[in-house]
Amino acid sequence: MSSIELTPSQKTILQELINLYRKSESAVKGEDIAAEVDRNPGTIRNQMQSLKALQLVEGVPGPKGGYKPTATAYDALQIQDIDDAAEVPLTHNGEQTPEANVERIDLVSVHHPENCRAKVKLRGSISTFHEGDSVVVGPTPLSKLRIDGTLEGKDDTDNALVLTIDGMEAPVEEPHH
Repeated sequence: MSSIELTPSQKTILQELINLYRKSESAVKGEDIAAEVDRNPGTIRNQMQSLKALQLVEGVPGPKGGYKPTATAYDALQIQDIDDAAEVPLTHNGEQTPEANVERIDLVSVHHPENCRAKVKLRGSISTFHEGDSVVVGPTPLSKLRIDGTLEGKDDTDNALVLTIDGMEAPVEEPHH
């Protein structure tokens, strides 16, 4: 468990750096992070100085330079960096979203008789998701669980989607135990 306390803004920026770094596998420019989190590039540079001081990012000089997350950054956001993580598919408004992989599913308020929600933590950007969008999660690798839901909101600091669950089914295919 990490003891580094980050502000919501720092968490959002660090999460986006990790998302973009995973996609490109090279240093990420501050301007690219700024575009994804809808902030000024100067703000990103200022935040990166404090994140560097916390040893969560390292600066890469030169024309192909930018920022890279450190191993401590993954710990601070409690992200497991698994090289060959199982793919958990995500469908957004009927379209497969190959750049996003489901990292965690939390079922919240399952005891409520009419309003069941799921918090779906993703690897990959959540910037293209909007309230009211249709989202299908899964099937998951082991139990073959599939969740159909409507996007209720986003948690940018946790890189998660909050869904109202419209339906859940398991197994949707034969499990591979």
